[in-house]
Amino acid sequence: MDWGNLVAILIPMPFLILWFGGSMLVYAMNRHHPNPRVGRCIQQAAYRFYGVTGFFVVVAAFFPGGSERWWMPYLVSWGLALLVLVPWTVIALVRIYREPWESVIIETED
Repeated sequence: MDWGNLVAILIPMPFLILWFGGSMLVYAMNRHHPNPRVGRCIQQAAYRFYGVTGFFVVVAAFFPGGSERWWMPYLVSWGLALLVLVPWTVIALVRIYREPWESVIIETED
């Protein structure tokens, strides 16, 4: 989920829009993983991504339109989202890769 967030914020068109929907699928598939740490990492990545994108969707409703520089508020918003999401995601990825991970053994009833 963190890798998808990183790619989506670095290359917003068209990946941000596609990842917004795809991240819901990733979240739904992995949130209740047998390893609780996987679910926690997915949940934290989702909180970061949906929080930042949701904030800018609400703010964008008040952007002025009809001028020659209509794109400037969107560019500033993207830059602010980069400043917030990229370092936070990189820190999370470093933390995830430093944790010791073990394979999960799932026993089934025969």
